[in-house]
Amino acid sequence: MSDWEIWAIIGVLCVATAATRSSFWLIGHRVTIPPRVQEMLRYAPACALAAIVGPDMLVDAEGAAQLSLANPKLLAGLAALAFYLWRRSMILTILFGMLVFTLLRISHVFGAPG
Repeated sequence: MSDWEIWAIIGVLCVATAATRSSFWLIGHRVTIPPRVQEMLRYAPACALAAIVGPDMLVDAEGAAQLSLANPKLLAGLAALAFYLWRRSMILTILFGMLVFTLLRISHVFGAPG
């Protein structure tokens, strides 16, 4: 791929991004979203986060499912879920999950061989 093709693709992607992001700002007052759709859109960020985090927790680099308790990502995810159900705070859950994951990784790297 030549340089001009790369720059053309970057330009087209910039225009597409600007058009999709500004469309609601430009015509948003003319379009009303039904209340039921607005309620459903409340869950979009959580669904996007689950779509990113879920496969990372459950699938290894080769694409095989890792559902054993030896998987530190799965253990940290379960600990974070339990913490969220207890505290109901998203930012504390993220911090707690990362702390558990870090401790599990450190114990795996520096722990007893085996």
